[in-house]
Amino acid sequence: MRVTDTPNEPASWLPLPDVAERLDMPVNRVRQLIREGRLLALRREGVLKTPVDLIDSPMVLKHLPGVLTLLHDAGYNDEEAFRWLYTPDDSLPGAPAEALRDNRATEVKRRAQALGF
Repeated sequence: MRVTDTPNEPASWLPLPDVAERLDMPVNRVRQLIREGRLLALRREGVLKTPVDLIDSPMVLKHLPGVLTLLHDAGYNDEEAFRWLYTPDDSLPGAPAEALRDNRATEVKRRAQALGF
């Protein structure tokens, strides 16, 4: 398995008001999803933002909350979880975030779960 050290940049980042609009919910509910570990948001350019590819309008990407739970249980903080999700892995192929979007969540979850051991 070959993993590069540099994560890919997401297609784009959305500030929380835009995330709320895409998810058709109030910004406070988006903040709650982030606190609960069901959605990933990081500070970029001083603003809390979410990678657009983690949203499958009008909901969060289907298996993302489960993968984030596994990563957090393995001791990853949000920045480390982002790096893991966006770092290409030749054996996957692509980055785990891409695999989640391409309905290859089983393998992504298996790998995330193995990080805890």
